[in-house]
Amino acid sequence: MKLVSVKRKTKSEKRFTEKMGMFTAKVVYVKKRFLNIPFKTLHKYRETYYGKVKDCEDCQITA
Repeated sequence: MKLVSVKRKTKSEKRFTEKMGMFTAKVVYVKKRFLNIPFKTLHKYRETYYGKVKDCEDCQITA
């Protein structure tokens, strides 16, 4: 049994950018888990409409 593992999870989020406005993007979270309990997000990125992968730092989450 592994004590530390890394898992990916994809979920849809509403995001906002200055150029595109409001849109829904599929965001992938890469999380580190200890005994199957997530405790740290290593990286999060999103896929654009054209298939490019971008970091989530350039757009904000809106609720």
